[in-house]
Amino acid sequence: MDSWSVLLDILLLLSTATALGILCACLRQSPIIGYLAAGTLLGPNALQIVSSREQVEILAELGIALLLFTIGLEFSWDRLKGLGRTAIGSGFFQVLVTISLVAALCILLGIPMRTSFALGAIVALSSTACVLRLLVSRAEIESHHGRHALGILLVQDAAVVPLVVMVALLGGSGGLVDAGFAIARVLGGAVVLIGCLYLLLRYLMPWLLRLETLRHSRDLPILMAIVVGLGAAWTSHEFGLSPALGAFVAGMLLAASPFATQVRADISSIQTLLVTLFFGSIGMLGDPVWLVQNFGLVLAVVSAVIVGKAVIVWAILRILGLAHESALMTGLCLAQVGEFSFILAMSAHGSLISDDLLRLLVSATIISLFMTPYLVATAPWLAPRIIRSLRRVGLVSSPAPPTSLPATASAGRVLVVGFGPAGQTVGRMLSDQGQEAVVLDLNLKTVKMANEMGLVGHIGDATHADVLHHAGVLSADTVVVTVPDPAIASQIVRLVRATAPDAYIIARARYHRYVEEIRISGAHELVDEETITGTRLAACLRRRL
Repeated sequence: MDSWSVLLDILLLLSTATALGILCACLRQSPIIGYLAAGTLLGPNALQIVSSREQVEILAELGIALLLFTIGLEFSWDRLKGLGRTAIGSGFFQVLVTISLVAALCILLGIPMRTSFALGAIVALSSTACVLRLLVSRAEIESHHGRHALGILLVQDAAVVPLVVMVALLGGSGGLVDAGFAIARVLGGAVVLIGCLYLLLRYLMPWLLRLETLRHSRDLPILMAIVVGLGAAWTSHEFGLSPALGAFVAGMLLAASPFATQVRADISSIQTLLVTLFFGSIGMLGDPVWLVQNFGLVLAVVSAVIVGKAVIVWAILRILGLAHESALMTGLCLAQVGEFSFILAMSAHGSLISDDLLRLLVSATIISLFMTPYLVATAPWLAPRIIRSLRRVGLVSSPAPPTSLPATASAGRVLVVGFGPAGQTVGRMLSDQGQEAVVLDLNLKTVKMANEMGLVGHIGDATHADVLHHAGVLSADTVVVTVPDPAIASQIVRLVRATAPDAYIIARARYHRYVEEIRISGAHELVDEETITGTRLAACLRRRL
């Protein structure tokens, strides 16, 4: 096949993905659904229009590597540590528990043990590309459930390498010695790769960027960064590791560079192109005829995966101390089978997984990805209602009042919900004026900071009426809602309005498009961050002119 035929196939796939993506956007659905549908429609199991699936898949894998590279640029090592031990630890336990439970269930159903553990590894992974794009587009990446979803997804991406090794060993005929050598080889390659990237990006690249020639050029530093990202992906592949893992590590180490923001912006268009091809290539694996013939079986598997993964993540985060609602929201966001699962499934095909089982996995994965935009969008609305229903029947206990501080200290004239940078600014003003105030936040460090300011700090989730009561919402003249997540802010404002109708509510709107939604929820005053930023920028420009 000549290169022009491959170009035509890519053009047809992108054109159809664009058309179906526009249609989905007009219907207020995620364009990702359109990309998946385009691949299924044009693929070899439907209209058979696109024939060069292997070339498209190569570009798709490159797209995922670039996506993880830009994610690494967003999250430097310091910010990754800032996600907290709960988010990272929950990712480790989620992978381990999911593999164990799925393998145990498959063994009970009569599936061979090796195949059962391979299926557990496949189901354990969620979709980094899909979930993160949706959370960012909905301005929920900094919410409690968004941060925990990110932590779990990053751990899953790091787990791809050992899982690929595990599946390869399960499908091979070697003994424990061969397995040990294989694991040692992969781990050694990972250590060498990370060490080389660390030396390159910590010492060599900063020295190059200080050169006079590069200091006055915008293009050369960006080209250098892209070469590092793609080179890390290629080197990782040569070492038998996941290319996405190498690209992510390179991006994370490069995040400390002053060029990180510009690099992220300049490669975003290329990333969009390749990620669209990725979702289209996944859709091409689908077999609509087989899906229709086995729809009942596929629906049962999809239901079991969505419910099972949501419950596993919910239970793990709850054990680690997260509130029921936030834990279940995170579980709903991660209740799908991810893109890297296809890598595991294809490596297990033939030795561990039959043709029909592969079709079942592919069909269930595609349908779960189709449902992901709806799960992410409805999670902030659906999770609290599920928890309330479970509380009514006694399956979930009501939240206990915070015990970190005595209840007698909860009365106050002002209640500040959320004590991040915005809340701390409000707190310093209240402290300077000697104003009696209560702070409510889920972060122990910020609660201690509030106490050090002379305010009364409580650890609690403001989306619970019981927590608001304990924090003294009924005696508060004013409630200041500073949480950045628009959906959570609307929910808190609505709950405060229902609980304490006489309280004056001042709320933060991080994005202008959510101003009306939060106002309708019951806020008396809104701080529109985008409008205020524009006003201040215009004022600075006016003074300059």
